[in-house]
Amino acid sequence: MMAVFDTPEEAFGVLRPVCVQLTKTQTVESVEQLQAQLRAVSDSALQELQQYVLFPLRFALKTPGPKRECLTQSVVECLTFVLSSTCVKEQELLQELFAELSACLYSPNSQKPSAVSEELKLAVIRGLSTLMHSAYGDIILAFYEPSILPRLGFAVSLLLDLAEREKSKQIKIAALKCLQVLLLQCDCQDHPRALDELEQKQLGDLFASFLPGISMALTRIITGDFKQGHSIVMSSLKIFFKMVSFIMADEQLERIPQVQPKPAVGHRVAELVVHREAKWVKNTSDKLTLLIKKIVECVAVHPHWKARLALIELVEALLLKCSGSLVSSAGPLLKALVGLVNDESPEVQAQCSRVLRHFADQKVVVGNRAFADILSESLHALATSLPRLMSAQDDQGKFSTLSVLLGYLKLLGPKVNFVLNSAAHLQRLSKALIQVLELDVTDLKIVEARRWNSDGLSASPEPMAVQPWSRMQKRYFRFFTDERLFLLVQQVCRLLGFYGDLYLLIDHFLELYHESVVYRKQAAMILNELVAGAAGLEVENLHDKHIKPSPKELREIVTSILEEYTSQENWYLITCIESEEVGEELTMKQSGLQAIASGAHTYQGASFPAFSKPSATICSMNSNIWQICIQLEGIGRFACALGKDFRLLLMSALYPVLEKAGDQTLLISQAATSAMMDICHACGYDSLQHLISQNSDYLVNGISLNLRHLSLHPQTPKVLEVMLWNSDASLLPLVADVVQDVLATLDQFYDKRATSFVSVLHALLAALAQWFPDTDDLGQLQEQSAGEEGSHLSQTPAIPEKGLENTTTAEDIEQFLLSYLREKDVADGNVSDFDHEEEEQSDPPREDESDTGPDIEPPLPVQVQIATDVMERCIHLLSDKNLKIRLKVLDVLDLCIVVLQSRKNQLLPLAHRAWPPLVHRLTNDDPLAVLRAFKVLRTLGGTCGDFLRNRFCKDVLPKLAGSLVSQAPVSARAGPVYSHTLAFKLQLAVLQGLGPLCESLDLGEGDLNKVADACLIYLSAKQPVKLQEAARSVFIRLMRVDPDSTWFLLNELYCPEQFTPPHPRLHPVQLRGTTGQGSPYAANVLRLLQELQ
Repeated sequence: MMAVFDTPEEAFGVLRPVCVQLTKTQTVESVEQLQAQLRAVSDSALQELQQYVLFPLRFALKTPGPKRECLTQSVVECLTFVLSSTCVKEQELLQELFAELSACLYSPNSQKPSAVSEELKLAVIRGLSTLMHSAYGDIILAFYEPSILPRLGFAVSLLLDLAEREKSKQIKIAALKCLQVLLLQCDCQDHPRALDELEQKQLGDLFASFLPGISMALTRIITGDFKQGHSIVMSSLKIFFKMVSFIMADEQLERIPQVQPKPAVGHRVAELVVHREAKWVKNTSDKLTLLIKKIVECVAVHPHWKARLALIELVEALLLKCSGSLVSSAGPLLKALVGLVNDESPEVQAQCSRVLRHFADQKVVVGNRAFADILSESLHALATSLPRLMSAQDDQGKFSTLSVLLGYLKLLGPKVNFVLNSAAHLQRLSKALIQVLELDVTDLKIVEARRWNSDGLSASPEPMAVQPWSRMQKRYFRFFTDERLFLLVQQVCRLLGFYGDLYLLIDHFLELYHESVVYRKQAAMILNELVAGAAGLEVENLHDKHIKPSPKELREIVTSILEEYTSQENWYLITCIESEEVGEELTMKQSGLQAIASGAHTYQGASFPAFSKPSATICSMNSNIWQICIQLEGIGRFACALGKDFRLLLMSALYPVLEKAGDQTLLISQAATSAMMDICHACGYDSLQHLISQNSDYLVNGISLNLRHLSLHPQTPKVLEVMLWNSDASLLPLVADVVQDVLATLDQFYDKRATSFVSVLHALLAALAQWFPDTDDLGQLQEQSAGEEGSHLSQTPAIPEKGLENTTTAEDIEQFLLSYLREKDVADGNVSDFDHEEEEQSDPPREDESDTGPDIEPPLPVQVQIATDVMERCIHLLSDKNLKIRLKVLDVLDLCIVVLQSRKNQLLPLAHRAWPPLVHRLTNDDPLAVLRAFKVLRTLGGTCGDFLRNRFCKDVLPKLAGSLVSQAPVSARAGPVYSHTLAFKLQLAVLQGLGPLCESLDLGEGDLNKVADACLIYLSAKQPVKLQEAARSVFIRLMRVDPDSTWFLLNELYCPEQFTPPHPRLHPVQLRGTTGQGSPYAANVLRLLQELQ
């Protein structure tokens, strides 16, 4: 390690030889030797010898004649080292060094930076920066006097030229940082010290001379190619706003005297001094406005977020410090700020929000009439051009435009009422929002999407989000596709509702709602958001002293909008073509099971009747659907806005929403269900079930009253349907009378309103099946039924179940036989005989009048009575000419059987009456009806086995078997598309159902053979895989009923092995089944035989 010389004497002894050598011979080696010795000298010692060491270095720079660049660079670097370790304490030395360093880059011939190496340029720039930082105390301020203007201007010009024209990014950044130091705007905390008012004024006057050149050069750099990098743009922006905010600061300009004192300098220098009086400020402000506009337009779309962040700093500095002098620039500056509110970068968003909030706290806009007027005019201009911009710009441009609109409203805050109170401004803004929100209603899928299944209604609300009203249906707008744009428009409307005069806005948009059907959907969307905004839902409030409307005022406003929404002309709109609603009957030339294949294709082709009206009708229906959805969404918004106060409006709001929840149009049903969930959350209900049960009394009353005037209230059945899907058994006592009213009305209007009523009955029976599940197994149910029937035949009480096997008596056997005969009579259709026999058997006990008589059956439970009454109607409607009604009735009939399965006394007579039309549906109807009817048959077979056995074998089994046999060749030849046809689905359903039917009906051997013969061909590998699986399931069931016969039948089809007799005298057994592996039945037969083992 080299020794450190702490005293000036020691240091002088070391430095003197190298300084003398450098003075004599200016070479790079001499400079390097000096710098090497300087590193061994302490800073304090070097400070004492500063001028002695600087002399040879300055001498080397001032030596006339051409010098090598490497020498000049070494001298500058060594000089920089000395300055970095010492302080310049003499003003004259500071000025001379400043001039000498600046001259290193000057070319007298071209008056531009000389063509020297990049290394030298960088060394000189660093030297200048180090020199200004080394100035001691007030020396730096004394440097900035009018006499220095020429030298300082020369250096500033050099640095700006380097920053603008140099290709090296490193030199550009270094030049900009050096310029920042020269203008006393560097980031160092102690450079310079805090300035008093007089010093600020003097520096401001001095720097004002450079403002035009600096601002224009920086603007060219900032608006240059994005490829130059974001750091250069950031540095330029920082110098620009620090320079402008210092020279144009309102605090300084207020203290400028009208008459300028004459500076103590020469005439030529005096001409450079600027007097910042009012006229100069006005001219400079106008010119700066042009530059600021260019800067804002360019940097606002800069790809790097740090550049946009620097732009926010520029806006904040200029608006806070120069609000008076740069009034004309306020428009573009505020536009830049609000345009970045929704920037893609979270850092930019956060900084922008912070500045906006700071502006609101400082009342930069609200407390400045000029700024408020500028914003109002900007808002009016933007609203005027908004429709044109929305149709001309791309989505990113539209996003920026709407962000600006939103930002204007945020800045104006309560001052927005000055805009809204102007009829012209309000008209422009409202029409702009109306046009922007125009929906695209040409999509056929909107009206096509139907709610075929009511199961969607019963979906209990999941754990609700904190703000469930934020859910929204996907909608398509005419002028944009990006969902972010709609969210911006939402925020605009909410801010209007939050800060604006709510009564004025509601009245204005209700007028637009009434004015034209074209405006109605958009006006409804805006009204919804205005109310949400007035309640403060998801609104960012920048202004603390804003007063919200009272709950009573908000409730009155909501009530008036609700009345408009649910009025007859706005609520009951045409959303589907009438012929589709009624449903056209699909007739088939070839009916029955033999025509399954052709029937399937015929039905698929006609499943959606062709629209006879032009596409404009479809557009109008789509428009109506969206209008209802928006109004339903609005009701959910209103509930969230009012909270528990909305309970006061439930009497008028809940019933219409339930009507729409049962609508067949999918979008409407979804919107209504969403609105109900919003109501639940807002009013404090746990679920939709809780909501309905708590308000069921007046809902039921409304249903009962409206049923009496069904032509005026055709949607009434849907309300009951939705209630049933979303309730529990506690609702049944309330709706029992209404159900009877429904049945009575169905009897009266079965030819006109059957579709809606059958849907209600389906919901009712599905609810009963869910509310009152039958938990007993089938054997227990049969015993219970036998006991009930035996009570009519004998006075002896039913035998306890525990002693049934050990205490069987003759009377028990007699009761069993009588019950069997009774069921056999019912199965054969001898109902009248059965009734007569029952009466005869019940007569003898009546001879003894003193006897108390037999046990009288208690009244039927409500659910059983309802199921019985409904099944009565289903029997009549099974033959309806409308296919849709027949399909729905079959579903209802299936549910009736499920509900009544433990009540044989009620079920069997009704099943006897339903059998003939059910057979007709099974054998001579549309394939869809056949499928549903077969499902009913399976349910009936599982419940009434003995009753159904003979009838099934006689009326249905032959045709089912014949259909399977005739369709087998078709399915064997078909390709993969066949699995999507109705014929395939019907084959599959029959094969899947035959096995359980054979088992539950306990068919005889002959009937089992019919089933087996019809299904054997489906064991072929040529059949579709699903049909093979279904056929195997049939034989698995047959194995349980008759395993020996099934084994023999399978081996007759395919015999996997030869049977060798156990003794030579016995004849070998020869089965007809093939033994080769090439048989198409081999795989399935082998699997079944393995199951049998």
